[in-house]
Order: sequence, then structure tokens, then C-alpha cells
Amino acid sequence: MRGSIPFSCYPENCTLASAAVLRRNLFLIKCLDGFCCRSHSQRMQGTQSAAVPAAEADAEKTIQMITPALDPIRYKGQAGKIAVIGGCREYTGAPYFAAISALKIGADLSHIFCTKDAATVIKSYSPELIVHPVLEESYSVRDDEKASVSAKVLSEVGKWMERFDCIVVGPGLGRDPFLMDCVKDIVKHARQASIPIVIDGDGLFLITNNLDLVSGNSLAVLTPNINEYKRLVEKALGCEVNEKDGNYQLQLLSTKIGGVTILHKGKSDFISDGEAVHCVSTFGSPRRCGGQGDILSGRFVLIQLLHQQIFYYKSYLNYFDNNSVAVFSSWARHHLLITNGTIGKSLSNPMVLGCIAGSALLRRAAAFAFQDKKRATLTTDIIEFLGKSLEEICPAD
Repeated sequence: MRGSIPFSCYPENCTLASAAVLRRNLFLIKCLDGFCCRSHSQRMQGTQSAAVPAAEADAEKTIQMITPALDPIRYKGQAGKIAVIGGCREYTGAPYFAAISALKIGADLSHIFCTKDAATVIKSYSPELIVHPVLEESYSVRDDEKASVSAKVLSEVGKWMERFDCIVVGPGLGRDPFLMDCVKDIVKHARQASIPIVIDGDGLFLITNNLDLVSGNSLAVLTPNINEYKRLVEKALGCEVNEKDGNYQLQLLSTKIGGVTILHKGKSDFISDGEAVHCVSTFGSPRRCGGQGDILSGRFVLIQLLHQQIFYYKSYLNYFDNNSVAVFSSWARHHLLITNGTIGKSLSNPMVLGCIAGSALLRRAAAFAFQDKKRATLTTDIIEFLGKSLEEICPAD
């Protein structure tokens, strides 16, 4: 267990006038070994410790629980339909990685909504992806056209929105101001439609500066790496990242943003929705090639969708109804519906289940890829091992 978090990192005490003042105070705290802060904290909260343990998640059991068996009675789309919002002139690989990884695990359909400049390039990567060249950047839009173009973009994406089981926002998005404004509207629309949403890459830059877009949204997942997490903590809590009490700070951060699920990526992945902290520490690969985070976001969608498959199959008996983290979370969401969330309070959040399963599967695939390619391992190699990784845990036969 970790020690008490510095008093300056509590929400009600994170209102220092400037970053310089904050750094000076943190320096004084370190010099005093945190004595004054701990004493004041204890006076306010009694003897209760702020330390929060992180429970190692039973990832394989989670994946087995939410992954449905293949069945010939299902039709196209029931295994999941996901959408990736991202892709611009500079970045075309990230949205491809996110979308194709969902298909490699078992989702039926993957859509990408990108700029016109990126569309042809992304289409050339794979004929399996459905690419919509509807996003626009500032250079192609006059000032007097911005309102009408923005409305058109939202309309084009909006007419597809309710078909999706989950959307991923951010891979290859870039930071063009006009494009960011359009994506704000898309995020708002997804929330109104109760569509699960995974925020990654440049989407986290947008959210960090507009926390109200996801605050209180239980269907939202943020997947920051170390630098993105640092910016998020500084913005939401007004303090620096505290490694010593990282679990408590992660839980505090999630609570501060209204209970959104946060997957803090690192040597071990830590996951919290404000209720508890879960850890996935399975060793993956020492190779850190770009694009692995995009696979993770795509796998999360698949987790969401796998749970959904179970729900559709079960409900078929009564009436016929009907992308890695994203897919798994969708599957998990509907699995919990049919089981009434009976697996325990700490794991009753499908977004948390999606993060656990997505993280574990990526690590397993990365380990296989590194065993085969060593230093030459690329993200495309990891993607090719996603199917094998899932098959070892949940055989198709």
C-alpha cells in the first residue's frame, strides 16, 4: 500500500494561483517530508488512510466471461459495429490500427470518419474498412462557411451514430482548431445517444481542455499514456502526478471527472472508475513501437461488442431483437444486462471490464509478436497476433 497523498493534491486545496506557486509549495512539502500536510490531512479526516491498493485483475477470466461463442444463427452486425473518429493529412495509420484491430478480434464492421485528405490513403490500407471522408480542417473552410460546414459534418456523422455500439475518438485526429470544434459536437451527440465512447490520442488533448464533454458520463473511457495523464492530472486536480500515491490519485481523478473510467497506460496498466483501482501487469513486450495505443482503443470497442453479442443471443430465445477496449466494453455492457451485474460491485462497470480485457489481450499479442520479431516488432505484427491471443483464452471450437 502507498502512503498518504500530499495535501496539496486534494481537490479543495488545488487552487494555487499559478504553476510557479504550486511548484514552490511542492518543493517545500518534499523538503519537510510531507509532515505538515499529513498532520493537517489527519486532522481533517481522522485516522483514515488515503492509500488505495490496486487489485490485480483476473483478466483471462474476464475475457472468458464476456466473449460469446460463435453461432451460425447470428447475422452481420451482431458481433459489433464500431466507428473511429480520426485521421487527417498527417496521420493515417492510427485510425487504421484502431479500426482493423477490432475486426481482427471479431467485430463485424469498422467505420472510420476522417478528413478527405486521409480517406484515400486509409482505404488503400484495407478493403475491410468503411471510410467516410466527411471531416474538414481549417485550411479548406472559409470563415463564413464554418457554421454551415460544421453542421454538415455533424449531420453526416449523426445519421450513422445510433447504428454503432461504440465509438473511438482521437486516433490520428490532429489538433486543427476547426476539426476539434466539429469533434466536440460529435462527442456531445454520442453522449446524448448513450453511445459508449473511448477517448485516445488527440481526443485526450480535446477532453483535457474541455472536461465537461465527458464529466459524469459513465459510458466514457479515457486511455492516457504517461504524458497525457500528466496533463490530465494538472488540469483536473491542479497538481502534479504523485507516483507514491498513484492509485489514490487515479481514483481521485476519476471521481473529479464524474466517475469516467480511466485506463492509465504504463509498465502496468491501472484502471479506475472512482470506485476501485484494478491493475493489469502481465508482461507484454519491451518494444515500444508507435500505434500500440490505437490497437488498445480498438480492442476496447470489441470488448463492448462481445458482451452485446451475448445479450442478443440470449434475447433471441424470447424475441428477435437485436471496437479491443471498445469492442470488449460493448460486449461487457450487455453481458451485465443479462446477468444483472451479479459478478460483484467492483466489476459491475462494463467500461472497466473492457479496459481489463483490452489491456490483457494487447499485452499477450505484443508478447507473441516480440517473441517472433524481437527488435523488428511493429504494430502491424502485434495486430496479426490478436486473433491467436484471443483464441488461446477463448477457443472458437
